[in-house]
Amino acid sequence: MNPPRVVCFGELLLRLGAPGHQLLLQSPSLDVHCGGAEANVGVSLAHFGHAVAMVGVVADNPLGAAAAGQLRLHGVDTSRVRRAEGRMGLYFLTTGAGHRPSEVVYDRADSAFANARADGYDWPALLHGAQWLHLSGISPALGAEAARATLDAARAACAQGIKVSFDGNFRPKLWERWGGDARAILRDLFDCAHIVFADHRDIGVVLGGEFPQADAQARVDAAAAMAFAAFPRLQYLACTQRTAHSVGHHSLGAMLLGRDGTRAVAPAEELTDIVDRIGGGDAFAAGVLHGLIEGFDAEATIRFGLAAGCLKHSIPGDFNPVGVAEVMALVGEGRFDVRR
Repeated sequence: MNPPRVVCFGELLLRLGAPGHQLLLQSPSLDVHCGGAEANVGVSLAHFGHAVAMVGVVADNPLGAAAAGQLRLHGVDTSRVRRAEGRMGLYFLTTGAGHRPSEVVYDRADSAFANARADGYDWPALLHGAQWLHLSGISPALGAEAARATLDAARAACAQGIKVSFDGNFRPKLWERWGGDARAILRDLFDCAHIVFADHRDIGVVLGGEFPQADAQARVDAAAAMAFAAFPRLQYLACTQRTAHSVGHHSLGAMLLGRDGTRAVAPAEELTDIVDRIGGGDAFAAGVLHGLIEGFDAEATIRFGLAAGCLKHSIPGDFNPVGVAEVMALVGEGRFDVRR
């Protein structure tokens, strides 16, 4: 088997959703999807034609087997996903409508992934041959062992010359549950990253300080400058900018900033009749990574990333199973030329 171009590390989750726009358990049925922030990125990249492997731990039962099987159906290598005693992490989704927002209830404490010992991962072997490692701030928020494993993965990648992609995904309630030092751990992860998916709020958590600029893009500019000064390895910062007009109508734009002064802005797109916004940020991250891997220029990269994120809002479930052609059709091949 050829080595993966991208390795994703994180927890596979099962999503149990109320059908349509019903309230949770309004009727005695639930729609089931597989997901997880890092897995969502992996699935998207696989559909973009990249060799992707998932690393993690699932429950050694039919639920864990089904979750791993879903990744394989989308072309992701799961040979590095271990099975262990324990339970699958779950979350329950009520999809909003009208004036009622969507609501998520997590049930992932003491999952097989969260309880897995950090020394159970042989990172030099798991990362062998990879060019990128994708991580998120959700994994270290799950507990001490998961935090140590995430840090070990990032440091091993740096030692092997593998680029680290890190999505901030700050989840304060998860950190509070076990009393983890979010700022210190996230700072160490940012320090390993080649690109971070983060905005001024994430940078504020990690580095402290506030960004009082009235303009949203100015706040991101200031946060990026602070991040580049603090983290010598960091080359790029990317983020979306969302305005929610209603549950079903959002405006979504994006920015990509580089250490070298690169500044690319994708103008906001109007998303109407939103089907499912879960996983939209992961689809965006995968689109940006695709652009960097393929050598797109900054403008092409951020437009491709935003288009991928926009498309996800039209697809039920956590995954964004669309290919390059579908994303390029939304971007409009006449709107930019890819310079390699």
